[in-house]
Amino acid sequence: MDIRVQEQPFDLGAEANAFAAKQTGMGALVTFTGIVRDLAEGDLDTMEIEHYPGMTEKAIETIANEALSRWTLGDILVIHRYGKLHADEVIMMVATAARHRADAFQGAEFLMDFLKSRAPFWKKEVSGTATDWVAAKDEDEDALSRW
Repeated sequence: MDIRVQEQPFDLGAEANAFAAKQTGMGALVTFTGIVRDLAEGDLDTMEIEHYPGMTEKAIETIANEALSRWTLGDILVIHRYGKLHADEVIMMVATAARHRADAFQGAEFLMDFLKSRAPFWKKEVSGTATDWVAAKDEDEDALSRW
């Protein structure tokens, strides 16, 4: 399991290839990449993401260990950025490896749902006209109920 919370950008292709190269005996690899969206289409200057070092990694590790206990996963990779990001920048990546695709897909979906709602990141949208903290969304909370 590899969990990284970092400020610097990462190369999605290189990370996926490195993750794949470490796997043996796996029949499926699933990756998901999150990208900063400009919901107002052209108004976002930056998305500022804050976290508490140590606490954030531990929370993500807890979520990843829960995924490992629910599905037969060979490995997990989670990379999440913080700091000032712009629209269309890669913000995070999840990768799962499993012998069977269903476990890899379900493990990745579980990770994404819980990272979205339970990982301790605070996001602030900064535009030319306003600065707003991003509030939790009902649909993100509702997504947790399926697990």
